[in-house]
Formats: sequence, structure tokens, C-alpha cells
Amino acid sequence: MNILEISNLNKTYTNRKGKSKIALTNINFAVEKGDFFALLGPNGAGKSTLINILAGLVNKTSGEVKIAGLDLDQAFLPSRYKIGIVPQELTLDPFFTVYETLEIYAGYYGIPKSKRITNELITRLGLADKINSKPAGLSGGMKRRLLIAKALVHMPDIIILDEPTAGVDIELRQQLWNYMKELNAQGKTIIITTHYLEEAQKLCNKVAIINNGQLIYLDYMNNIANQFSTKSIEIKFSNNIQSLAPTLQAYLDLSNHSLKFDLATHSPAEVINLLNQFNINITDIKTQVLSLEDFFVKIIHSSPN
Repeated sequence: MNILEISNLNKTYTNRKGKSKIALTNINFAVEKGDFFALLGPNGAGKSTLINILAGLVNKTSGEVKIAGLDLDQAFLPSRYKIGIVPQELTLDPFFTVYETLEIYAGYYGIPKSKRITNELITRLGLADKINSKPAGLSGGMKRRLLIAKALVHMPDIIILDEPTAGVDIELRQQLWNYMKELNAQGKTIIITTHYLEEAQKLCNKVAIINNGQLIYLDYMNNIANQFSTKSIEIKFSNNIQSLAPTLQAYLDLSNHSLKFDLATHSPAEVINLLNQFNINITDIKTQVLSLEDFFVKIIHSSPN
């Protein structure tokens, strides 16, 4: 069952002078209930615009967004209540304490006092020592924890985290992801954007990659992981680079004074024979496995500008 459906979504910004800038072009994808979903892309790719549309902060130009079967245009508030968003920016009201902030937001969502989970969130996110502190008295990591708690006061079906671990310490990172995995196991759908691709690789079951406002890749992590088995071999050598045969120039990595061969297209025996044929003096050999970061860079570079 799809809990989020995005169809032919477009967004064009127009400034006061009438100059237009396309931010999103024909975005189509769905997120299934219970997914742990990664939305990846370089800076300026359109990720934040997409999230801001889901948050109701930016109006789409055209297209359709359905959240838990509710049309974002026709049922704005009911659909919006299905989502909790943790923004990248550390924006908090300076006049309220940690406890007051969460209580106020629970009130916004109409949650009766008897059903509020303010104290639970404060405990789970390590905010107990700062319960009576205002934002000015919080570190950057504590402010991030409070933003996460704010997004969870109504326990939404979909939790969207925009770069939630940027600039935070390892302890908070582990604490956050353990909590998100627990919520995901309870049936919550988690959507993250992150520049820490190893996090996406460990946590997510599905990945979408956006570049230049276009969806350029969408697949399950297991399918991508199958491509991680692709190995390469790096050969460091002592020969003069200028003396290398033209056949070997195609495999040359000048930055490491080495030759790199893709073992998906060259067997180890073929590589050794080639090196022997041209009398390469080997000083070191390393094998490497493709990571999600390598895959991401490969997809981005192969996408149209």
C-alpha cells in the first residue's frame, strides 16, 4: 500500500522580474507504508523544494500529491497531519522552554493532555536535562533533538528528516537512528535526505536520486547492493608513466600513480597477463568494492545536465 504518491509534480519559481527557474520537472514516485526511504541528490537538486511542497510551505506549479490517499490540495490539513517534518534549519521559538514548545505543538494538533507524549519524547531524545531551557541555552545538537521531538508530537504516519544528522555528534546520530528504526518497526514510514550515504545504505530499503530537478534513479537498496559486489583492482607501479604502453593509458589513475581495472569486465588472470606483457613493476595491489557513494557519483555524472 502506497502512503505517499507523487505524480507529474512540477515546480517553477518566478521572481519579480518575471524570470523563471525550474526546480522540479515531472517527478513521479511512490513510497510504500513502512518504507525507510532515502531521497538523495547533490545540493540544489530539488530535494528541499519537494519536502517544502509536502510540508505545505511551497505551492506546486502542477501535478498531484497524495498522502495516505488524501489529496494535498483537496484535503490540506488532514493530509498535512499525516506528516511530521524535521527541517534542516535550526528554527525554534526563542520564548518557550523545551517542555513548553512540545506542549504547544501538541495543542496545535488538538491532542488532549491525557494522550500527549511530551515526557516520553523528552526522555527518548535525551532532553530531560534541558526540559526547562529555552533555545538560547541549547547546543546545536540539543536544538536538533528538539526539532525531531516537535515533528513527533502527533506521532505521524510519515516522518521526514531533512539532513537530520548534519553537524551532530556520534551519540545523537546513533540515538536518533535507533529511535527511527524502532518507529519504522512499528509501521511508521521514514523518509530521509542525507549527505552521509553510509547512513542511507545501512538504514533504507529504497532509494530515489534527484538531480537538476529530475528523478534520475529509483530502486530498492537490495538491487543497488547487488551492484556493490562489483570489484575493482588497483595496481601501484614504479614504472615511468610516460613509458606506459597506450593500451594501459586507459586504466591510468594519475592521482595515485596506479592502474585501475574493473573486475566485472577483466578477470584477475587477464589483468596479470596484461601487466606481465608490458613488464609492469608492481609495488602494491588493492581490491576495492563499489560503495553507495561510488554508485551515487556514477549516477549523478551519467545524468543529463
